[in-house]
Amino acid sequence: MYDELLQIIKGGIEKNPQKVFNYSKKLAETLENEGDRTLSKKINKVLKENDMRSVTLDSLRQKPFDKDSHLDIVDVKMPTDEYYEDMNLFFSESIENEILSFIQSYRKKDSLIQNGISFNNNLLLCGPPGTGKTSVADFICQETGLTLVTAKLDSIVSSLLGSTSKNIRKLFDYVAEQPCILFLDEFDVIAKNRDDSNELGELKRVVNSLLQNIDSFSQGNILIAATNTPELLDNAVWRRFDTKIDITLPDETIRHELIHEFLKGYPNKISVNEKSMGILVEITDGYSPADIKTIVNSAFKKAIIEDRKNISLKDLLYEILVFENSGNIDIENGVNYLRKYNVTQKNIAETLKISVRQVRNHLQEG
Repeated sequence: MYDELLQIIKGGIEKNPQKVFNYSKKLAETLENEGDRTLSKKINKVLKENDMRSVTLDSLRQKPFDKDSHLDIVDVKMPTDEYYEDMNLFFSESIENEILSFIQSYRKKDSLIQNGISFNNNLLLCGPPGTGKTSVADFICQETGLTLVTAKLDSIVSSLLGSTSKNIRKLFDYVAEQPCILFLDEFDVIAKNRDDSNELGELKRVVNSLLQNIDSFSQGNILIAATNTPELLDNAVWRRFDTKIDITLPDETIRHELIHEFLKGYPNKISVNEKSMGILVEITDGYSPADIKTIVNSAFKKAIIEDRKNISLKDLLYEILVFENSGNIDIENGVNYLRKYNVTQKNIAETLKISVRQVRNHLQEG
């Protein structure tokens, strides 16, 4: 509540009706959640009487853009989007607890501030590609009800000298106008160590601009940054994040949950066969959630193209083989690989699109 009031005052001083409306709406929502429905209704009535609804729509439409390329520098997702319905986390218990703890601290920020406890609304996610860092941002969007503003770093990083720092300023000015989550993926692109001798002076200006904007970031908003290479981040950037979570590759239990989840909604008998599930869990050791999703989707896509009504274990085994060999499959290796997991000669022939005789010949030679 305190931050909403502060932002409303700032919006009035800055003569920024968008900011005043957006944070007044958020204040009304906060008051209702805290049980003060009378004041919440009064605020909403004032907003409605002054016909301010179009203001919040304009604030979402008028996205900041790069002056050089004329491309938008943000993507915007609303927490009411169908994409977020029944969204779940698939991480280890310790990682899930850290994420939920961060969300709870945001919800209790007024109580923390009231008791003199510093509140840091910045979250840094580290981990290999495809492990689910973007999914964490989506989940926090769903749980907090805040709009998710994702920075498009390919547009922010301009070829013109000095323009990147200006784009960062535009980005933070934009998110300051409404309660939201700012998500900076591939964060190391703009937060790289300033001591790197291979970098030019422009990098230092970019990082300095980033630090200044983070320091003035609203406590009513959430900043989430994600990186695959945390070792590249500037030390001063590290200090701006009290909460850091390492998103690791999924263990056996999580891989089982992921495979079951990705198979959901598609015709198959794999997810109810523990032996088949066990084989897939074992083979996908070291795979990211994105890798597993790609494999399952590829199998279903092929089934649709070939007018098959469902998929079986052999289909997923084949897609894993394709994935591990970047599509360059040697027939003999393919035969031996599928046979290793007790796929019948007939099914091997169908999967690899060769004759049963060829399958037998390869097996005899092997």
